[in-house]
Amino acid sequence: MRRDWEAFSFHLAIGVIAVLALILLVAPTAIVLIVSFTSGFSLRFPPPGYSLRWYVALWDAWQLHFAAMNSLKVAAWATFLSVVLGTLAGLGISRSSRLSAKLMDGLFMSPLILPALAFGLSSLMFFSALGLPVSPLTLIIGHTVVCVPYVVRNTVAALSQLDPTLLECSASLGAGKVYTFRRITLPLIRPGILAGGFIAFMSSFDNVPVSLFLRDAATDMLPIRMWQDLEGKLDVTIAALSGVLIVFTIALIMVMERFTGLSRRLA
Repeated sequence: MRRDWEAFSFHLAIGVIAVLALILLVAPTAIVLIVSFTSGFSLRFPPPGYSLRWYVALWDAWQLHFAAMNSLKVAAWATFLSVVLGTLAGLGISRSSRLSAKLMDGLFMSPLILPALAFGLSSLMFFSALGLPVSPLTLIIGHTVVCVPYVVRNTVAALSQLDPTLLECSASLGAGKVYTFRRITLPLIRPGILAGGFIAFMSSFDNVPVSLFLRDAATDMLPIRMWQDLEGKLDVTIAALSGVLIVFTIALIMVMERFTGLSRRLA
């Protein structure tokens, strides 16, 4: 009887904690979505009325359009470079058990361990020491360094699930390393690479610390623009833009889940 009560109380406590955690995760997003449909001129919850006026106003918000295009371009380039470099690094790390491979793995993971603001400042000082002024190039390099670890980790995880006998059979049949990689290894690890690329894209698109230090005056980034508008005038258009980004992110997650099994890759 006592064991049954202990088991019940344990599951009850875990359930309550899970519900509270779910509320903390979902409630802010739900509030932003509700406020984005407000008919008022201020960010207030609950809104005095409901309207699509702020979504319509997004069409004329050229500064947000400009910042969004910059963020998309930088995220696209950073994702492409991260996928290429991260995949190659993952292949090298997973195929070696030497100490150097473990050291390289730790080196690639280091951007995730360092405080983001400290990394952004150190990157600015590094480029300044090289005599390289901040520009879209430095911004892409900084974002790539931050995003590569996601691709490396997912690629290594995918390679760990690859049956080595498949590669041995391919070699025994006379296939070269390039052919084996193109026809066997790459198709099997492609979901992991795509999952890493997706996370890298979202991380770059939403990055603030690196963008804050490595962008120039002409390269306005969307997260920074949103923060500046909220800090200066509490623009309700930002809530509407947040609603668009939430829907866009959910749609991307659904697509990635359909083609790569994203939730299984992150488990």
